[in-house]
Amino acid sequence: MTQDIGIFSRSRLLLGDDVMTLLSQKRVIIFGVGGVGSWCAESLVRTGLCHLTIVDFDRVEASNVNRQLMATTSTLGQPKVEALRRRLLDINPDAEVTAIDGTFCQATIDDFFPADATPYDYVIDAIDSLADKALLILTACQRGMTLYSSMGAAMKLDPARICVAEFWKVQGDPLARALRNRFKRAHTFPARKFACVFSDEPPALSATEGKGSLVHITAIFGNMLASLVVRDICRLATSDTTRHE
Repeated sequence: MTQDIGIFSRSRLLLGDDVMTLLSQKRVIIFGVGGVGSWCAESLVRTGLCHLTIVDFDRVEASNVNRQLMATTSTLGQPKVEALRRRLLDINPDAEVTAIDGTFCQATIDDFFPADATPYDYVIDAIDSLADKALLILTACQRGMTLYSSMGAAMKLDPARICVAEFWKVQGDPLARALRNRFKRAHTFPARKFACVFSDEPPALSATEGKGSLVHITAIFGNMLASLVVRDICRLATSDTTRHE
């Protein structure tokens, strides 16, 4: 086993045996493995998570290389989830990494979240599509799953402006504003609170086409999402220890 050769020794020194055991048991699903989700996936696997599902319908394109973890000149044209899965298994061959080349939408809800099961301990939302993102938020919250969501990482330059807040308290983020407006128009709201990674930095540059983004921003978004999972597992381990004392 790879754990026996010490690839997680530094994680264990900081987190301890109880947290590492929980990390090896918890199941995480990441929707969207682009500039944010890919870094979240690698951060979790490098820390010691062993059960991960990654979901994305897209292929690696040249425009992805500046910020997406698995995007290189040698992976152009490949399904993002397959390219990322290979990299994650190269880090920990014993990890269980399920790659789903698809999308979350109204037609696939039950494929990911069967009504009679709770297959994941954590849901990570790194979806770009507003409609699918809103649907994932509503579904995960309604079914009582722990959700962490990424707001917009494009058009940002200053990593010091990246932070975490509860969804309804996110300020200065156009994507969060669009989601809240969508929920209000539909009179349908998330059934529980959830944390978001966002930046309150105003758009750094004006663009005539598309939205530019940089790896020093998107990677921090992804690593902060991973940190929310790890810190929650630390909290659970501490609660379990306290309960048994």
